[in-house]
Amino acid sequence: MTTKTSTIGRTLACILTAALATSAAAQIPAKYADPAKPALPDPGMQLDLKRTALVVIDPQIDFMSAKGGAWPVVGESVTEQNLVPNLGKLFKASKAAGIVVSISPHYYYPHDHAWKHGGPAEIFQHKIKIFDRPSALSLDGFRGSGADFMPEFKSYIEDGKTIVASPHKLYGPQTNDLVLQLRKQGVDKIILAGMLSNLCVESHLREFLERGFEVAVVRDAVAGPKTPEGDGYASALVNYRYIANALWTTDQTVQKLQAGK
Repeated sequence: MTTKTSTIGRTLACILTAALATSAAAQIPAKYADPAKPALPDPGMQLDLKRTALVVIDPQIDFMSAKGGAWPVVGESVTEQNLVPNLGKLFKASKAAGIVVSISPHYYYPHDHAWKHGGPAEIFQHKIKIFDRPSALSLDGFRGSGADFMPEFKSYIEDGKTIVASPHKLYGPQTNDLVLQLRKQGVDKIILAGMLSNLCVESHLREFLERGFEVAVVRDAVAGPKTPEGDGYASALVNYRYIANALWTTDQTVQKLQAGK
């Protein structure tokens, strides 16, 4: 009886896994679909909730709201990926699972606008004045500004438990305290989401990997710019397939959090 029950259990688990994979594939637009016959292996990343953190990059009005300064170049991708609702699901599931939740924000202060050189995306961000705050020592004018967090996420971010790291200034976490904060919590597995897919998200991914973390990118909880230079989301997706330990949908991630693995 035990053997039969065990066999039935394994069969049901296989059916459920296949159903989830089919459902996830059905949600992905054809132009972003994974290759039918991938050449690279699946690393098989598993979660251990005591060692796992959700890291959300730049969940701010300037990137994720139609009221934000960057909306003309990111709005199509944010909408296409259903980004804000998907991030809401990740926040909710992560809090319910009791894992570490952390934010890597982007802020520019007046002295940042005095830089003597910069790359194309940096110069563009300074030009349209996104993430601006009047002072590193004051929150004057912060509430409701483009630098503020999306209203949909505030109950999760401002609960007194979420780690809000110091700001990253270009793309990766090398200039903030995020890695230190995660290590101090015993984290070595990261669920990664946010913006921009081909800039800050990819830069965080690469740095985390170099620091020895396992990283799963949530493919429909990231979005990127679309400009004449190209589709930032599509370009990042290719690199995620090469280097991330896992590439999951929001629904797959929520299911894994609920199952604890």
